[in-house]
Amino acid sequence: MFRKILIANRGEIAVRVIRACRDLDVSPVAIYSEADARSLHVRLADEAYCAGPAASAESYLKIKSIIDIANRAGVEAIHPGYGFLAENAEFARAVSAAGLIFIGPAADAMEVMGSKTSARRAAMAAGAPVVPGTTEALKSLDDARATAATFGYPIMLKASAGGGGKGMRQVANESELRSAFEAAQSEAASAFGNSEVYLEKVVEKPRHIEIQIIADQQGNYVHLGERECSIQRRHQKVIEECPSPINDAELRERMGEIAIRIAKTVNYVGAGTIEFLFSDTTRDFYFLEMNTRLQVEHPVTELVTGLDLVREQIRVAAGEGLSFTQSDVDWSGHAIECRVYAEDPENNFLPSPGRIDFLRIPAGPGIRDDGGVTEGDEVSIYYDPMISKLAAWGRNRREAIDRLRRALDEYAVGGIKTTLPFFREVVRDEEFIEGRLDTGFITRFNDRRAQRGHPAHNEREARTEQDIAIIAAALAFKHAQSESYGREIRQAESKWRMAGRASSMNKLARDRSGRF
Repeated sequence: MFRKILIANRGEIAVRVIRACRDLDVSPVAIYSEADARSLHVRLADEAYCAGPAASAESYLKIKSIIDIANRAGVEAIHPGYGFLAENAEFARAVSAAGLIFIGPAADAMEVMGSKTSARRAAMAAGAPVVPGTTEALKSLDDARATAATFGYPIMLKASAGGGGKGMRQVANESELRSAFEAAQSEAASAFGNSEVYLEKVVEKPRHIEIQIIADQQGNYVHLGERECSIQRRHQKVIEECPSPINDAELRERMGEIAIRIAKTVNYVGAGTIEFLFSDTTRDFYFLEMNTRLQVEHPVTELVTGLDLVREQIRVAAGEGLSFTQSDVDWSGHAIECRVYAEDPENNFLPSPGRIDFLRIPAGPGIRDDGGVTEGDEVSIYYDPMISKLAAWGRNRREAIDRLRRALDEYAVGGIKTTLPFFREVVRDEEFIEGRLDTGFITRFNDRRAQRGHPAHNEREARTEQDIAIIAAALAFKHAQSESYGREIRQAESKWRMAGRASSMNKLARDRSGRF
């Protein structure tokens, strides 16, 4: 097992990896930007090094700086988390070239499955059903026009080099094609440094279902079942659950077997996710893409299977075999996760950066909150505004919903807007409760809200007033604290260690090793 691991990420995923390191008795090393100097992941790590200014291109995305820090810190491996450099083959190669272990798949596998077009070809080679479309990038608008005419509208334009809704445009007819094609290319170039797009036929009202797989260096492949990820906003998942409300043992086994076949075509090692579009009416499914990393929504799989995916990732990277076989995997109960963002749901979900003046995190039976912030932290304008991933487990889906509803009502954040009020409505929505989900769910949900005139329900008004009262009381208490108590807190905060660039929050002298 490794002695030290560098975590090349921030926020809740860095905190999650740090906790897995602690379980394995591995020393976690953090990096941070100047904007993140006081972040939770920095405070929890054994060592923390400044990677550069606030802009991610100058810190979290700066490969040379990260490798230099890894060498200075004396780590043996780097965990990329998700986002940033997690699916960057150049980074994986740089880590290996530096004599370090990249906790993830090999760069070659990442390259093949990271391109949507080459991933489609790999899936077809594995005998997986794919959505009708192109296996090469479109060469021009004329090429797009001719190809769309062949498949028939509506079609979807997608970035070849990445996902997350970037560079994606649905096109209803030929009159929309030019503007959609140019916009998709421009967005793809900006997000991924590659303007190539390809075309797929639109699958009407699909569910988005993904299969979690993990493989070790000894050639053992296991799938951990499916996650339902159909509730999406602007092609970004916001609520995920395990298992899917529509799945059964036979369908899970078929999808799992195909997911493993796809992973084997590229000799995949580590944790990864094969994503499918699924038709409720025909129960047909089609390969969509592969994410060659840990997923944001991995907690729901962990809650239902009882397995620790991050721990397994680290063990596999260290050369150890998986600690379980396919026959050991058991699915118990149901789990649902909400991605809690610092966004204003009443203002088109625009980011709501600022200081968290008050934070009350829910707890109790079946509740898990993977958070990356604490009270007093700043939600920065520079990064994804996720506060935490709130998950609820129950013996069945209804119990999980009941617990999630209670947890959402208990959750309180002061000083910024969050998506909590939106989720409180969703978990009380009839279509959601009945499991009638597809990628158009939020559009229909918003239509239903509009038909009601979207007045604040009495229950929501009461919750808001209660939260305001609690937050106000908590802030008043804090302001009334004595100066001696404030000194005690500051002394406690000063005990954690950082390395790299000096922080204005800490006036301690730096020793010759670069540590405070």
